Amino acid sequence: MNIRPLVRDDVDALAALWGQLIIYHQALDPSLPGPARNGARRYAQRLIERIDDRETLTLVADIDGEVVGFALGMVVDLAPDVFAQEKSGFLADIFVNEDHRRHGIGRALVEALERWFNDEHELQHYEWHVAAQNPEARAFWQSIGGRDVMVRMRVDLSDAPQRQSNNG
Repeated sequence: MNIRPLVRDDVDALAALWGQLIIYHQALDPSLPGPARNGARRYAQRLIERIDDRETLTLVADIDGEVVGFALGMVVDLAPDVFAQEKSGFLADIFVNEDHRRHGIGRALVEALERWFNDEHELQHYEWHVAAQNPEARAFWQSIGGRDVMVRMRVDLSDAPQRQSNNG
């Protein structure tokens, strides 16, 4: 297995993996968004366009020339004019195709991104989102030291009970 930066020739493999990631998330929770028409290709093309962006890194896991996983990391600085903070890393996406899971590929992708966050950007931490309905992923992240910081919640207005206003 080789963990390496994304190259232009990976566009089709990256699009296919991202498409699998979206299908996987929708199977966990149908309320998560599906892909737009040609969304997988657009996603991959956007990352190809950011290959030279110093604050974005897409890594792929390559086994004998086949791309079987990827991870997208970026440096973020959220509202620096409002919050006193340091720049941090954000692991935006990670996916390993089902046939190659449980072989250390996800961990290798994360460790490579951690080195980039630390060595190239001297960041003190990074964050990510994980689907609430994905206990496997939650266990993975906890196994590498992840901890809950914020919980993202949602109310589907079509399902919400009608509330009476006390204003009138």
